[in-house]
Amino acid sequence: MLINDFRRKVHLASVLGLAISASALLAQAETPEWCRALPRPEYKALQQVPIADSWFEVYQVAPGVFAIYEPHQSEEVISYLIVGGKRAVLFDTGMGISDIKKVTAELTQLPIVVLNSHTHNDHVGDNWQFETIYGMDTGFTRENARGSRADAQAEIAADQICGQLPKGFDPKTYVTKPWKITAYTHDGDRIDLGGRSLEVIATPGHTPDAICLLDRANGLLFTGDTYYPATIWLYRPETDFQAYDASIRRLAALAPQIKTVLGAHNIPVAQPSVLPRLVVAFEAVRAGKVHATAAAPGQVIYKVDDFSFRMRAKESKP
Repeated sequence: MLINDFRRKVHLASVLGLAISASALLAQAETPEWCRALPRPEYKALQQVPIADSWFEVYQVAPGVFAIYEPHQSEEVISYLIVGGKRAVLFDTGMGISDIKKVTAELTQLPIVVLNSHTHNDHVGDNWQFETIYGMDTGFTRENARGSRADAQAEIAADQICGQLPKGFDPKTYVTKPWKITAYTHDGDRIDLGGRSLEVIATPGHTPDAICLLDRANGLLFTGDTYYPATIWLYRPETDFQAYDASIRRLAALAPQIKTVLGAHNIPVAQPSVLPRLVVAFEAVRAGKVHATAAAPGQVIYKVDDFSFRMRAKESKP
């Protein structure tokens, strides 16, 4: 808000005799637009699990499945702890702004295997804290395992944070720390958790190393950034539209076997009917049937029904 506009509002409030403080107006002015929509109403229907760290919120979204949500950063990342009888999988480790390892320790004492839906910085932030990390066998994965400062710093700009950063967090030293791949995983691999099996499904497109996890016995599909109920980012250099199209078609074919779709941002649960509709929406964009709306410099957004895709502006026919 411009200072003159701020002063005008305070003056108007006093003239009208309204009980409003300058600090309240300033707080409203400094609140990012995306933050004003929170809390998301869909979370009211979910079972929240109390934890000590207020940076996170945890919800039990299925038996032995915990959505670990970061509502105070604009990505609204959701990582998933999937618990079996002998061990657990942590599907993504979030931003690394606060300590997700401490959160998982409150939820299970079993050994944890980290597996990333892909290796963008907002999904690997706390990888470095875990001993066992399965990575896709791609150059993109190995490069990102080296860490990054620039990507991390962009995530804590003033318009990216909602509320307070964790106590003791130092923005100046915030980086995505390097982490070590202890084993490689591939399409079709199965991970036995003890009474629960997870199948790795390679879904390149958003990134070369993007994967989904299928808990076939329980009808759960964890989709990472291949699908989530918000604008899907398909504008980065590593994006491959042809691969993405093939990947979402593969997921759509699984829809009859799925009870719940669990994406990696904003809201953790969706109906399986979203998968074939995602294919139809993306195909409409690729066919040139959807008008593009200008977004950030060099980017456009295509909206189709309740789907939207952020793409590079120069690619009018993705």
